[in-house]
Amino acid sequence: MPILARYGETSLPTLVLLHGFLGTKADWLPLMPTLSQYFHCICVDLPGHGDNQGELAPTELDDGFSQCVEDVMARLNGLHIDRFHLYGYSLGGRIALHLAKAHPQRLLSLNLESCHPGLELLAEKTARSTNDALWAERLIRLSNRDFLALWYQQAVFADMTTAKRQSVIDLRASVLDQHPKQKLKQIYLATSLARQASMWDLPSQLTCECHFFAGTEDTKFSAIAKKWQLQAPILVHSINGAGHNIHQMAPTALISKIVALLG
Repeated sequence: MPILARYGETSLPTLVLLHGFLGTKADWLPLMPTLSQYFHCICVDLPGHGDNQGELAPTELDDGFSQCVEDVMARLNGLHIDRFHLYGYSLGGRIALHLAKAHPQRLLSLNLESCHPGLELLAEKTARSTNDALWAERLIRLSNRDFLALWYQQAVFADMTTAKRQSVIDLRASVLDQHPKQKLKQIYLATSLARQASMWDLPSQLTCECHFFAGTEDTKFSAIAKKWQLQAPILVHSINGAGHNIHQMAPTALISKIVALLG
């Protein structure tokens, strides 16, 4: 199966979309009927996710962010895509930050949804590393449905209704059932927030516009967005009624904002 999917005329500006942890390129499908009218959309499976199940060298796992950036760039170069708008959600946003730092000249704009710019205190990194190791162990030990039921009980997903949570669990379980989980575990640990370099200053180093999309129901990332905006030239856009996963919970509002900003 292909690792990326393309929508829209190639003559349109290119918009590259990176999903979050446990996601796939198919997560963006509901947005494609509208976005593809304005952009040549490229939706990519990140390493260890969906159909991107290539072998990971041990040395690459020492720097999971570089591994993911190189993987995405290799696919864009293979399509002869030069410059593009970049949009990343959660883990995809953190990878987008690293891509922007490594290849700033390739970006038309940087767009981040519910994305952390990096932990600042050693104590925070230590606690996160311990927590991520626990989740990685659960990923391997538990059944897919039991793991997902725990994962989506985290506070950041509190805006989900019971029905929506079950729908997401069903979808994610069907994807996880198709592949061994060892590569997913490796990428999860290699791209832990505990291992991420600080990206708080990155928007100041870029010449393109930087946008941050935060759901009004996501108090944690709304606060991060406001703090970041005070430190760097990043434009924050609040999406009413949405939580952590804006493109899933409020796709129409998000699409309208993206088209208005980038179209």
